[in-house]
Amino acid sequence: MNEFNEPISLNPIHFFSISADCNYIDKDFPSLSEGILPATDQLTGEESFAKVSMGWNEKGIGLLIVVSQAAKKSCFPKVEEGDSVELFFDTRDLKTAGFNTRFCHHFYFLPNEVEGQYKGEKTHFRTEDSHPLCDPSFLICQTELKKKEYKMKIFIPSHCLYGYDPKQLNRLGFTYRINRYGGAPQHFSVMTQEYHIEQQPSLWASLVLK
Repeated sequence: MNEFNEPISLNPIHFFSISADCNYIDKDFPSLSEGILPATDQLTGEESFAKVSMGWNEKGIGLLIVVSQAAKKSCFPKVEEGDSVELFFDTRDLKTAGFNTRFCHHFYFLPNEVEGQYKGEKTHFRTEDSHPLCDPSFLICQTELKKKEYKMKIFIPSHCLYGYDPKQLNRLGFTYRINRYGGAPQHFSVMTQEYHIEQQPSLWASLVLK
C-alpha cells in the first residue's frame, strides 16, 4: 500500500516499455509472416488467443487479425462486452500526455454486425484538443468466420488518422484490446484491469515504422 492506501500493481508488464517494429507493406493488408506483432502474454499473464500482423504505407495502416476462437456474440455500443477488436493509435507517440490529444484514435471492429454497426471510431476527448471522428464508411473491415476461428482484415486510411505523417515521424503509439464474449480479453501492452487504456496514451506501446 502507498500513502493513500491504494494498491500498487506488480504486474510484470508495467515494468517494461513495449516497443516493436512495424514493417512497410505495398498493399492494404499484411500476411502473418510479414509483420506479426510480438506476443506479450508472458508479461501480461493473459491467455493468448489471437495473432496480430500489422503494416504501414503512405495510404494508411493495415492489419490482419486471426482469433483462434469462434465469434459467438458482438455487442454495441459496449463493444468490450462481446467479440470485438479495439485499436488505439497516437500518431505522435506522446508519452508525456496523460489524456487523449487530437493525435489519439480509438477504433472498434466487430466480427458480427449489431444493428448495422460493425466498425467505427469512438475516441473520447477530455479537452478541446480533439479531432472530428472519422466516417465509418472510410474504414475497411473484411471478416472471415469459421467454426473454430475468425479472421479480420482491417485497413485504416491515412485521412482517418489525424497527424499521421510517416515522413516526419517514424513511430506510432499503439495498443490493442481483443475482446471475446464470455472470456477475458487479450492486450498488447497496458491492461484494462489496471488502467483506463482508452484515455492513457502515455502507457501505450511504441511502434517504429520500418
